[in-house]
This record gives sequence, structure tokens and C-alpha cells, in this order.
Amino acid sequence: MKWINLKITTIVLLAAALLSMPAIPVSAYAPYESYNYNYWEEPVPSPAAYLPDDVLSGRSLGIGDFKEPGDMYVDSSGAVYVLDSGNNRLVILDQTGEVLRVISTFAHDGAEDRFNKPEGLYVTDDGSIYVADTENKRIVVLSPQGELKQIIRDPESDLFASNFTFYPTKLAVDKADRVYVVARGVYEGIVQFDDQGSFIGYLGTIKVNPSAADYIWKLISTQAQREQMALFVPTEFSNLDIDSQGFLYATNIDVDSKEPVKRLSPSGHDVLKRYGYFDVKGDINFFRLAGAGIESGPSKIVDVKIREGGMFSMIDSSRGRVFTYDAEGNLLYIFGGKGSQVGTFKSVAAIEEWKGRLLILDRGTGRITIFRPTEFGAQVNQAVAFHAAGEEQQAVAIWKEVLRLNSNYDTAYIGIGKALLVNKQNKEAMNYFKLGMDHQYYSVAFKRYRKEVMQSSFSTVMTVTLALAATGMGWLIYRKRKLRGIQA
Repeated sequence: MKWINLKITTIVLLAAALLSMPAIPVSAYAPYESYNYNYWEEPVPSPAAYLPDDVLSGRSLGIGDFKEPGDMYVDSSGAVYVLDSGNNRLVILDQTGEVLRVISTFAHDGAEDRFNKPEGLYVTDDGSIYVADTENKRIVVLSPQGELKQIIRDPESDLFASNFTFYPTKLAVDKADRVYVVARGVYEGIVQFDDQGSFIGYLGTIKVNPSAADYIWKLISTQAQREQMALFVPTEFSNLDIDSQGFLYATNIDVDSKEPVKRLSPSGHDVLKRYGYFDVKGDINFFRLAGAGIESGPSKIVDVKIREGGMFSMIDSSRGRVFTYDAEGNLLYIFGGKGSQVGTFKSVAAIEEWKGRLLILDRGTGRITIFRPTEFGAQVNQAVAFHAAGEEQQAVAIWKEVLRLNSNYDTAYIGIGKALLVNKQNKEAMNYFKLGMDHQYYSVAFKRYRKEVMQSSFSTVMTVTLALAATGMGWLIYRKRKLRGIQA
């Protein structure tokens, strides 16, 4: 009996102790596998860079469920705009995440007007709201209070076919109020409008690069078969973002494209840096990742977000993952996945940055997941920002902290190597580039180190050379004189 009472007492005490312990938040665990790619393009485990922190939905905000939301934007003040496409409304949240305003109607020519399945959204620095009102075949420009300012529709030009119908899907606006539009069925590039809403041309046509087999097939095929070869038709862009310098980042979902994201200059040239181990295209070795419930094939990039220090993050609708790169095209980290748990997605639609966190809009579930950076993710972000600002010593200190968290993180070794290279510590830089498997920068450091050694040794080499030359000359003179003495 005493033994039973003791056992019961122990159980009660353990239960009380467990109840008194602080609850461990769900966000302390990643509901997805965190990985990165090494030099050999193998997926290797990596600390999670971001973890789910909270979820926002129309219901939690008290305005009814979002229905297939199509886009999202965070303005310079921290307000969050959600384009609730299925409900034909625009929801605006303030800096704290509380509902500030819901715009479902607006006055137009003395009558009430509405959106019709809008798909794209952009907000300028002065608060003007640009909406790609897709099924109404127009772009609606509203004031911060939701009053109609302008409507852009039916672009006029000989470049358009006579039966062309304007279905805008995504858009961005530069500081001169030029509007860049992705339109359904437009393969010539991004449609450009001036600040008055007049069409001014195309930008950044996606080029198709057929293979040798494609050319051979085209030569031997019939006229009817050639006319049906959609392979040689450029694909459409899928989304846009614009950086502080006015460069457009444009994505396309063509799985055969080697460049699913481009950085377009004002002249339309792709100037995105791709100096990393592999192409900027999401998952590299997707065959290794294929498995139960995981879609195979290349990533389908549906949105891109420009971030501090030249970083950019893009989302893959195939596997619900976020890929973040630095300004030179190095893959920094990957997180996310498909599923029903918090932190996984059904059908990602948009990505934004908000108060140091990332927001991912899921069209399939009608929810916004808020991700906070882990210590690892925050350190990587900080190191990249220091490097972009030219503060190399601060960057080195942070990169060393990153290596403490993940000793296999090649980008950290390369980052330290670059900082040492800037400080002309070429020999030390060579060692870090070797650890980071960066052959290009290792060669640069080696050439500089070789030049440094040659310059530092030049005086010694020349002194020894001159001394040897003088000794040799003296010996020759001595020999000649000795030979003359013998002959005499």
C-alpha cells in the first residue's frame, strides 16, 4: 500500500512539475527539413533560417475568410495590403497588423464600381494603390483613402494584334510613375505605360533557346507541325518587383528556363549576377528531393522580393519553398515546404518583408504565415548587409558566428575570404576560398599573393643576382690575367 501511495504521489508531483513548466511555442520547431546545396550540388542539412511565428487570416482579423488571395504588398510605412481576389476586395492592415481599411467599392463616373478577380497589387511611396483588375481588363489607381485617381486600359499600338484583349495580372511602378505590367497572353515582354497611362513599349522579352534536336526536328517536320510547335514561343512573365535603383526583378514559371528570375535594366537587359556555384533557379538537384508527397521537376518561381543589402527571396509554387540569394547570386538559405502544418503551404502566391520578418501568402488556404529569423538566419542577413555596405570587418565577425552555428556553410568562408582580399591579406584569403570551394576567387587571391611575394623578394633577388654577376665577372678577369701571366 505504501508503494502504491508513493507511486501516486510521484505521478502527481511529476504532473504538477510539467504543468508549471513554461509552454514551448510551436514555432520552436521547423515543420520542414532545412537544407542547402554544397559545391557538388548535393542537398545537405542546414540550420533553419526562418521559423513560423504566427498566422493571419481573414477570420482572425474579423473580416471573414480570405478567398484565393492573389497578391500582397508592404509599403514603406509598414502597412500590409492584401488583395483578396476571390472576394473582390482590398484589405489594408496597419503597422501592428490590425485592419485599417477594407476597399471593396469605389466611385467611378458617379456610380459604384467594383473589382473583378484582381490579381496584382503595388503601392507607391506616396500611398497610391495600383490594382491589376484582371477580369475587368484594366488597372485601377486609387488614393490612400480608396478614391479613384486613374484607370489604365486598352493600350493602343500597332504592336498589338487587332483581337488583343488586355488582362493585366501583376505590376510594379517606378519613381517616375511608369507602370510595368505583366499581362496574360503577352509574350513580347513586360508592357510599359507612362505616368499618363499611355503605352510606351515592351521591356525584357524572354528569349527561347532551342536545342540542336529542336532545330533538326524543325527541319524535317511538315509545315503543319512547324506551325504547332509552341516550343519556340516565348513564355510569359509571372511576377515583378522593383528595387531602389529602378531595376525590375521579373519571374517566369517556365520550368525549362535557365533564368526563372531576371534583373532588368531600363534598357531591358538582364543584369542579374550569377556568380554562385549554380544557377539562380531554386532547387538544383530536385531528383534527390523527389519522394512521397513531394512534387518532382524544376522549381516554378511565382514571386520575388528585393531585400536589404541586395538580397532577394523567391518562392517556388512546386514545393512551397523560399530561396534567398545575395546580390552576387549565392544561395544563402532555403525554408518552407508543402503541407497542412503551420509553416507549410498549399499554393504560395506572394512574399513580402515586414518588420524584419517574412510574410508568405498562401492562395490555397487563404492565410498569411509570418516567419521570424532564427539566430542563424539573422546572422546571415546581417553579414550580407555589412558586406553590401562595405563594412568588411563587421561582416567577418558575423560570418565567424555563422560558422559557429554551421561549420559547413561555404558562403561564410567565401565571405571571410572576400573581406581578407579587400584588406590585402591574400595568403589568408586563399585558405578561406579553398575551404569555401571558390576556385575563381582563390585564383585571384593566389595571383595577388604571388605578385606580393615577388615584389617583397625583388630587392633580395636583385642583390644576390648582382653579387653573383659581379663575382662571375671578377672570376673571369682573374682567369684572363692568370692565363696572360702563364703565357708570358
